[in-house]
Amino acid sequence: MDVIESLNKTIRDILDFPVKGIVFKDITPLLSDIKLYNSVIDIMAEQYKDRKITKVAGLESRGFIFGISLAQKLGVPFVPIRKKGKLPYKTISAEYCLEYGTACIEVHTDAISESDNVLIVDDLLATGGTSSAAVELVKKLKGNVIACVFLIELLFLSGRSKLKDIEVFSILKY
Repeated sequence: MDVIESLNKTIRDILDFPVKGIVFKDITPLLSDIKLYNSVIDIMAEQYKDRKITKVAGLESRGFIFGISLAQKLGVPFVPIRKKGKLPYKTISAEYCLEYGTACIEVHTDAISESDNVLIVDDLLATGGTSSAAVELVKKLKGNVIACVFLIELLFLSGRSKLKDIEVFSILKY
């Protein structure tokens, strides 16, 4: 069985979570299969091993799961991008729209510099709001966004369109 087929059998759909009408893609079974998880990291790393990545930035919280392992595999530092109020040092922030309001993410002001080539990682690309805010943060710090990488992309939500000129790579597309 290939990796894509294994992932499709491993990731489970949870109906009506967190609210009625949503089909949640639950990645926790993947985390119980170290061989499959390592295959995911290998696929992500293979895409960017020759792109002179200097930092991997992961989005809270599931982006940390993949981002830290990917940073380690690429031999570069990891940068956490967190929800507002969770980082202890000086931060910059970016707001993004949700269907019911706005949210905000932050990064430390010294986490990224103008010489950095940054790979942004999250588990899922849905509407693109969080990812586009992360791109904004990297650009505010004068970093170069090489790409946004996801385990899963929900094509019907068109999140890729919010990332405009940013390269997007996703392993699974639904």
